[in-house]
Amino acid sequence: MNSNQLHAAMAGEITAEIKEVALAEGLGAELIRQRVAAGQIVIARGRFNDKKVVGIGKGLSTKINASIGTSSDVCDIEHEKRKARIAEETGADTLMELSAAGDLDAVRRAVLHEVSLPVGNVPLYQAFCDTIKKTRNPAGLDPEYLFDLIERQCDEGIGFMAIHCGINRFSLERMQHQGYRYGGLCSKGGTLMIQWMLENKRENPLFEQFERVCDILRKYDTVLSLGNGIRAGAIHDSFDRAQMAELILNCELAERGRERGCQTMVEGPGHVPLDEIEANIILQKKMSNDAPYYMLGPLPCDSGAGLDHITAAIGAAQASMHGADLICYITPAEHLALPNEEDVAVGVKTAKLAAHIGDVVKLKGRADLRDKQLSKDRRDFLWNRQFDNLLFPDDARAILESRKSLSEKGCSMCGELCALKNAAVSLNGYLKGDKLNKNSRVEKKSA
Repeated sequence: MNSNQLHAAMAGEITAEIKEVALAEGLGAELIRQRVAAGQIVIARGRFNDKKVVGIGKGLSTKINASIGTSSDVCDIEHEKRKARIAEETGADTLMELSAAGDLDAVRRAVLHEVSLPVGNVPLYQAFCDTIKKTRNPAGLDPEYLFDLIERQCDEGIGFMAIHCGINRFSLERMQHQGYRYGGLCSKGGTLMIQWMLENKRENPLFEQFERVCDILRKYDTVLSLGNGIRAGAIHDSFDRAQMAELILNCELAERGRERGCQTMVEGPGHVPLDEIEANIILQKKMSNDAPYYMLGPLPCDSGAGLDHITAAIGAAQASMHGADLICYITPAEHLALPNEEDVAVGVKTAKLAAHIGDVVKLKGRADLRDKQLSKDRRDFLWNRQFDNLLFPDDARAILESRKSLSEKGCSMCGELCALKNAAVSLNGYLKGDKLNKNSRVEKKSA
C-alpha cells in the first residue's frame, strides 16, 4: 500500500483515507481517487490522537482553518494548547500553528499532540526567528538550515506547510516597478524573504530549489500550500501586478508540484472587494487546473476592525459559493491583538456558518438538505430534531432555555402572534404538503 496519497491515486489505488473522505462527503470513492490523482483534491491528515483525515478540493464541502500561535508580546504554550483544543471542539477542519516567539519547537510539538486535526505551519517563521537570534539580521539566513528545518518539521508530524515559493525576482520586480501599495506588505514570511533576497542579491531559494521542496514534502506526504507572500493587505491592492505575478507563478508551481508527486494547493488573498472575489477564484482555478484554493478571509473591506470576523464571513460566503476550498478564519481580534480562546471560538463558528452559506449554492442538493429538513421541523415545532440539524445546537439550546416562552416550551419571539402556530390551526395542515419542485411532486413526510 502506498502511503503517498497522490502516488496511490495515480496508481489506481483507493486508500483508506480516500474512502474516509468519500464517506464524509457522500460521494463515490472512485470519484475522489480520480480528483486526487488529477491534483484537484488534496488529503491532509492529522498525525496524532484520532488522526483526522480532511479532503480539500473540487466538489467537496468548504473546509475551515483556524490559526493560532505565539507572538513576542504574548507567549504561553498552555494558552496555545487551549486555543488548539477550542478550535477543534468548535469545528475547525485544520489548524495552523504560526508561533513566532518562545521555544518554537516546544510549542509546535505541544500543539501537534493536543489535537487530531491536520496541523499546518509556515517554516519561514522559525527559520527567520532562529536566524535573528543568532545573527541579529534576517539576511543571515542559511538556505541549508531552512531546508533542514522543513524536513524536521515534516518528520515531527506537520500535515501541510505554507511555503513561499512564488516570490522570485520576476514577481519582486513587478512590485518594484509598480512603485506603491496602499496596504504595504502584510505577509511576515514573505516580507522577510524579500528582505533576504534584496540584501543578498540572490534568488529565493524556495523557488530556485522548488523540486527539493517537493521532494521533502512528498517523502512525508505533507501537503504543499503555496503561500502568497505578496498578497493584498488592502482592497485597493487587489489584482495589482505584484499579487497577480505571484498568483500566476504559484499556479504554475502547483502543476510542477503535482508532476513531482507532491500534493499541492494554492493560497489566495487576503483583502478582496466583493465584486472581485469570483474573478479571483476563476483565475486561480483556470491557471492551476482546478488545484484546491485556500483563501485567507477574504476581507471585502478594510474598515471593519473589531468586527472583522463578520467582514470576513461576508467574503467567505462569496468565496465558498464561487469555489474556494479552504477558508482561513478571521477572529474579532484581527488587526488589533493576538486572539484569545473566545476569539478562536467565535472565529471558527463564524467561518463555518459563512462556508455553509456558500456550500448551499455550490453543493446544492447536498449541503442544503439539512436546511430543508430543519425548516420542516421548525414549521412542525419539532424542537429536538431542529437541534439535530443546526450548525451550533448548544448555542441555540442555551438561548432557548434562557428566554423560552412563558406560556409554552418554545420560542418567545412572537408569543400569541406566532405565524407558524396560527397557520397550523387556521389552515388545518394545508401547508404540510412538501413540494419538491414546480411540477408539484410531493415527497413523503418524514416521521
